[in-house]
Amino acid sequence: MPDVSLMTPSPSCVMSHIPPKADTLQSLQVKRTVKFITQQRIVDTSSDPPLREWSIEIYLLNPHGEQTSANIFEKVIYKLHETFEARQIQTFKRPPFKIKENGWGEFDMLITLTAVEKGGEFQIPHDLNFQQEKYESKHQIVRECELTCIVRAQIDMDKLAENLQRMSEDDLLLIVQMIHDKKTPETMTKNDVDQGEFHVDLYTLPDSLIRELWDFTVERLPGR
Repeated sequence: MPDVSLMTPSPSCVMSHIPPKADTLQSLQVKRTVKFITQQRIVDTSSDPPLREWSIEIYLLNPHGEQTSANIFEKVIYKLHETFEARQIQTFKRPPFKIKENGWGEFDMLITLTAVEKGGEFQIPHDLNFQQEKYESKHQIVRECELTCIVRAQIDMDKLAENLQRMSEDDLLLIVQMIHDKKTPETMTKNDVDQGEFHVDLYTLPDSLIRELWDFTVERLPGR
């Protein structure tokens, strides 16, 4: 029988498991760390300064500091130096939102991140320089919890963990399949075949899946 073991690091949404009052929903916040990776190289030495090719990619860091897809953003807009003229403003709509250009000089640009589901915009200045071939910069963004995040506040995560441990063998197999089918790049799971155990960090599951698991366990364990 698979053993659904539950790991509980710091949640992405820092809040109580007790449903908040309606007038306190505005105070719920999500903190995420965004990482910019900049790379550059010389492609033509016939000019002074030499022509360089540079690129920027955008990722997220999960609570364990591991790089994941920046899929909480629906688009990223780069505002470059005015000398880029028609290419000064460029928009990308798929992670890692990579921009690649050629140029001679260093400059400061403005990067605007637009969160999914009307989660707001975040403007972050970025220094494009040629001191290193590759460098990273990290930025923390803070936004108000949206509806999907509030779902987590309305579910007792400790109770959900307890319910999962009490499920039948057949139900556990269904749950493991649900998690496999609907997990995101940020979901942390470990399938220990030798020990017959399946580990999942509940706090890295998408909110829609947390709600689905909660409803499933309540239905299977009525009055218990």
